[in-house]
Amino acid sequence: MSTEPIRVLVTGAAGQIAYSLLYMIGKGDVFGPNQPIILHLLDIPPMVGVLEGVVMELQDCSLPLLAGVVPTADESVAFKDVDAVFMVGAMPRKEGMERKDLLAANVKIFKSQGKALDTHARKNVKVLVVGNPANTNALICSKYAPSIAKENFSAMTRLDQNRAQAQIAQHSGVANSQVKNVIIWGNHSSTQFPDVRHASVVVGGKQVKVYKLIKNDDFLKNEFVNVVQKRGAAVIAARKLSSAMSAAKAAGDHMKDWWNGTAPNTWTSMAVYSDGSYGVPTDVVYSFPVTIGSDRNWKIVSGLEIDDFAREKMDATAKELLEEREEALAVCQD
Repeated sequence: MSTEPIRVLVTGAAGQIAYSLLYMIGKGDVFGPNQPIILHLLDIPPMVGVLEGVVMELQDCSLPLLAGVVPTADESVAFKDVDAVFMVGAMPRKEGMERKDLLAANVKIFKSQGKALDTHARKNVKVLVVGNPANTNALICSKYAPSIAKENFSAMTRLDQNRAQAQIAQHSGVANSQVKNVIIWGNHSSTQFPDVRHASVVVGGKQVKVYKLIKNDDFLKNEFVNVVQKRGAAVIAARKLSSAMSAAKAAGDHMKDWWNGTAPNTWTSMAVYSDGSYGVPTDVVYSFPVTIGSDRNWKIVSGLEIDDFAREKMDATAKELLEEREEALAVCQD
């Protein structure tokens, strides 16, 4: 076992997603079975009492890898020397709230936390933004942490990837593990484009392209896309609460791949700073297929063929991200 613990911060630590995520991190599912962890838990002052209960539960789990817990409502304490951050806490959209109002509320949060990252975190920190609107929150957070490389910020579209992968697995009659290289392009919103043109399924020991296996273009371009785009709303309608267990699992999956690297010939979807690949505008946080090496650096998969259908979908989600960016920057005031 590594003797030196890493410090991992989870914001919104008294919330539903964190409740599942903290256990996964503490038991070694994310950073590995030999890596001790010191958990930093940040939430707003009114939630400190709940946070104390979360700490008690973590203690009662008696997790061998959990070397310490730092619960706090103070950003300077929370971000001190952290190696990895799960930014789960954000202002949720309330009934009747316009997108610009939601963005304005979240700019305030991620501006403050960006500054805290810049001042207190390790410079090689890996920052995963889960709280919505995740892509634009990540953009704003990075803007206020200029001493940390933009490549160290990403937003989560792994939940969308997992949802898409599960849909294809169910439709194909195989296990989820037999489906690979599903892509989520763009924003973590209803404009995202779940793309299986380059994905494959293992059937009878052989890899078969999804379009060749399913042989139903209408389903793959319409019903499948709509189901994945609207899955979050469907969960809320059924559960009366937003996705939590699956969101926590996806956050763990995202960080696990970022920390340990992707498997050979396999890519994953991460929303990262666009470099203009595939005609996507620069200076937005856009979900691409990426591979990750042992150095924890991601690289956008290049050379994939983009047909007219994909181009239209990719441009639509890019347009939304550009609009979000302008609305968010308008309220930054500096």
